[in-house]
Amino acid sequence: MDEMTREVEALRVQEDITPQEEIIVCDEEIELFINEQVSRRFSISPSHLKEFAVGYLLGEGLAGSVDDITQVDVQENRINVEIDLDDFDIRKELVVGSDCFGGWRRKIEMVDHVESDFQISKEDIINSFVKLKDSAKVWKATGGTHIAGIVYKDNFISIEDVSRHVAVDKVIGAAALERFDLSRSFIVYSGRMPADMMIKIARVGIPIIASNAAPTSSGYSVAQESGVTMIGFARGDRFNVYSSPQRVLI
Repeated sequence: MDEMTREVEALRVQEDITPQEEIIVCDEEIELFINEQVSRRFSISPSHLKEFAVGYLLGEGLAGSVDDITQVDVQENRINVEIDLDDFDIRKELVVGSDCFGGWRRKIEMVDHVESDFQISKEDIINSFVKLKDSAKVWKATGGTHIAGIVYKDNFISIEDVSRHVAVDKVIGAAALERFDLSRSFIVYSGRMPADMMIKIARVGIPIIASNAAPTSSGYSVAQESGVTMIGFARGDRFNVYSSPQRVLI
């Protein structure tokens, strides 16, 4: 956890004022260079940067699979990646262009409908959130992170980050590198579910996402259009299912 946190001096103000050491979460500006043509800057936690790069490329549609990514070179706060795809220039223009023109409504047009018949039980959801809470060590120390987890068969990977989007990128990348079948996996995480989060999930073919927080209207629309099962307010032994409920066995 050392690279994720640091100690700083603070004043605790109650009835008295007490100097003390506090643990805070670290965030850094990371720049991602793709085929020496595209660069993006992110403010994220400085861990699992290879996993982040892979997950981001897959979630944005810049790579179709982990096999398309021929190099991930992490050098301090810079990540250089190489993608070997004949249509990379087309993908690049679609992704970069949709940031400025059309927003998520244009992006969802480039996402295949998720057809997976994968199903999970109510107990799978509840137990996964217990694991997620137990794994949130940086959040417990600082209160400054989101956490995402991905479940595939008996495998559970969780990663924390200051950004909820990046936390999901990182677990997608970790799962892809471990060769999880994403169509038989599901995401659990802490954070709202807006359109861009749902598009990321749909694009990589993950059929289910569950959060302890709320959906947004744009996220709900994407879930309906893409066929992703959206689960919100997963707290204790209850949750809401907003779309494609046939994947939840109750």
